[in-house]
Amino acid sequence: MKENEEIIEALLKFRNERDWEQFHNPKDLALAINVEAGELLELFLWKNPDEANKEKVKEELADIFAYAFLLADKYQLNIRDIVLEKIKKNGEKYPVNKSKGNAKKYNEL
Repeated sequence: MKENEEIIEALLKFRNERDWEQFHNPKDLALAINVEAGELLELFLWKNPDEANKEKVKEELADIFAYAFLLADKYQLNIRDIVLEKIKKNGEKYPVNKSKGNAKKYNEL
């Protein structure tokens, strides 16, 4: 939708102005998501969840989203469609009557 397109356009402009597309192949974008997710996790390490610095959480989450948007763009994936499709699949794997209130994996329900 428009918000996603605006974000992707801004990311591509930022990237292209710096000639970084050469570094943004799908493998490296996937690795970057993992690295940034690790940095997000580190903010919570040895702390209660409410002790994490919200501003730093926001920054790391933005980095994760940015790389995820760039990876989706590389494969010409519609972010709205793939997320809604995944929610539908998860709804089939985790029916409310079996999964409500528990954290078991779908194959253990």
